[in-house]
Amino acid sequence: MIDETAWLRERSPLPIIADEFLQRLPDVKRAEGVYDGINIKLMKSTGLREAYRMTILARALGMTETSCAVSAAAQLSPMMDWADLDGNLLISNDRFDGMKIVDGHITLPDRPGLGIVPL
Repeated sequence: MIDETAWLRERSPLPIIADEFLQRLPDVKRAEGVYDGINIKLMKSTGLREAYRMTILARALGMTETSCAVSAAAQLSPMMDWADLDGNLLISNDRFDGMKIVDGHITLPDRPGLGIVPL
């Protein structure tokens, strides 16, 4: 519902963020002028490489973007205006210790790689 979303964006005082609509690099271009930002989901975008390319394109188009997939996505968070990284807080069976939100700030562990360790 691209046209309807663009209409809503023109009239909304709140930013409109693309979520399930956006999965791969070509979707970023389609989101231009329709959404204020994008929510990049690593598992749906095929991983960090595609998410990175999506982030670069979104920045070039003047869009802000967010990432979701917790510690791996947090590696890209310094490039973001908003980061939707709370997925681990919504499950009770998280098997890893990694990125945390401390006082509203993304905090990465001081460990090699993505910084995650199994619990």
